[in-house]
Amino acid sequence: MIELCDITLAFGERRLISEASARFECGSLVALLGRNGTGKSTLLRAIARLGRTQAGQIRIAGETLDAIPAATLARRIAFVNTERVDADALSVHDLVAIGRSPYTDWMGRLSADDEAKVERAMKVAGISAMAERRVETLSDGECQRVMIARALAQDTPAILLDEPTSFLDLPNRYELCTLLRRLAHEESKCVIFSTHELDIALSLADSIALVDTPNLVHLPTAEMVSSGHIERLFSSEYVRFDSAAGSIKVCR
Repeated sequence: MIELCDITLAFGERRLISEASARFECGSLVALLGRNGTGKSTLLRAIARLGRTQAGQIRIAGETLDAIPAATLARRIAFVNTERVDADALSVHDLVAIGRSPYTDWMGRLSADDEAKVERAMKVAGISAMAERRVETLSDGECQRVMIARALAQDTPAILLDEPTSFLDLPNRYELCTLLRRLAHEESKCVIFSTHELDIALSLADSIALVDTPNLVHLPTAEMVSSGHIERLFSSEYVRFDSAAGSIKVCR
């Protein structure tokens, strides 16, 4: 569904990813891993057309990203970043409803179908009970779920999330990533999330996209574990390969 075709990405004068190709399908959860500053956020922003590539092409459902009108792109890709949204005066319902803006008229009026999709998005994200709460009363974990619900209400085949587990405690991190896996499998969406949570990524993601500057390697999780790429990228003090079990152990 999302294709990277020999793309090159840079930050200033520094080349982050060079001539990389990969394909991310609907119905799969992809964890984007790499050390700090290697281009994970830059890559996600490029796919969402919030940043640019220095070379190569990105295709969405076979169509070149640059050729897709903004209104159409908003119906194909939803992007969730790490920053807490500045919408304290809004209720949870109203914030989720903003996800329907690519489909509403210029006044932002919701149709009955729009309302139904907002309600369903809140139900799937497990936040229906907090629909009338003000955003300012939410914990970080609750706010992340609300932002995912807004992305669901946007009704796109692809959802990109930049470090969605930042600032969450371990139980909330795992719960949030479990939700992402369920969305990918049950809603048949292409879900790509960047993370530093190597253990969670290895246990829940269908595939791993590993940024090892200037390379990008995308493999099914089991193949990535046995390939040695993760061991080479991360310190041996952080990960150890268990040859008997065929798995990587994350050391804290």
